[in-house]
Amino acid sequence: MAGPTRQRERSVESEEEDETTRGCPECESTDLVHDGEELVCDDCGLVIEEDQIDRGPEWRAFNHSERQSKSRVGAPTTQTMHDKGLTTQIDWKNKDAYGRSISSERRSQMNRLRKWQERIRTKDAGERNLQFALSEIDRMASALGVPRSVREVASVIYRRALDEDLIRGRSIEGVATAALYAACRQEGIPRSLDEVAEVARVEQKEIGRTYRYVAQELSLGLEPVDPVQYVPRFCSELGLSEEVEQKTREIIEVTAEKGMLSGKSPTGYAAAAIYAASLLCNEKKTQREVAEVAQVTEVTIRNRYQEQIEALGIH
Repeated sequence: MAGPTRQRERSVESEEEDETTRGCPECESTDLVHDGEELVCDDCGLVIEEDQIDRGPEWRAFNHSERQSKSRVGAPTTQTMHDKGLTTQIDWKNKDAYGRSISSERRSQMNRLRKWQERIRTKDAGERNLQFALSEIDRMASALGVPRSVREVASVIYRRALDEDLIRGRSIEGVATAALYAACRQEGIPRSLDEVAEVARVEQKEIGRTYRYVAQELSLGLEPVDPVQYVPRFCSELGLSEEVEQKTREIIEVTAEKGMLSGKSPTGYAAAAIYAASLLCNEKKTQREVAEVAQVTEVTIRNRYQEQIEALGIH
C-alpha cells in the first residue's frame, strides 16, 4: 500500500517543480503566477493553464468574523507561549455547546478541570521559568506598544539564550528584558534603553550589561541605532508638521556625514535636530517639551543643538 502513495507524492512534487521551472511559451518568461484556478504569465498575460485544482477551502467568507467561524483549524503556532500554543485550553465561559448555562455542580467541576489543566501545562521547573519569562516579555511589549513581530523575535532570542545556557547566574527578568530590547533594535522599532527600563522590573544598568552579553554570545550583529528612526514618533507626540519632520531628517543626514554622530546618544541627537528644525520652520517648541518626549535632559539638547547649527553654518 505504501508504493502507490509514494508514487502519487512524487508525481505531485514533480508537477509543482514543473510549474516553478517551466517558462511561458509566448515570451519564454519564468515569472508565472498561480491564482488558484489559472497559471498566468506575469509579463505578457498569457493564460498557460486553466481549470486547475483549487487547493483552498471549499467555503467562502466575506469578513473576518465569518472566516473565523467557518475555519476548522486552530490558531497558528507561536514562540510567545512556552508550549508554542499547541495545547488545548478550557474556555472560561460556563456554558455548554449550545450556549446554555451549566449547572452549579458542573460549574465547580469545570473550575477544578481548569485548575488542573493549568498545572499540567508545565511539566518541570524549566518550563515554568520559560512560561514566566515569555509572559514577562508579553507584558513589557504591551506596555511599550510594539507589534506582534517584535514579541515573536524576543521570544526566539530568549529561547536561544536558554538553549545556550546564558541564563545561569542572571535573573530571568533581566534576560527577558534584554531579549525584548534586542528584538526592538533588530526589527527597527525605536525604543530607547530608558523606555524599556521604565516598564521592566530590573535596573537599567543590569539590562544594558545583560543585553551586551547576550548580543555577543548569540552573535546578533546589531548595528548602532539610527536617530532618524526616532523622528516620526517624537514629532507625532509633539504635534509637529511633516515639514519639521523632513527638515529634521535633513539635519541628521548632513551632520552625520560630517562624523558628528559618533559616540552620541541617538535619542538626544534626534531631539536636538527636532528642536533646531522647529525653530527653522517657525513651529517653535521649548527645550523642556522636546526633552520630556525624548526622555533626555535639556543640557543634552543644548549641547547637541550647538554642535549641529555650527556644522550647518547657521548663526
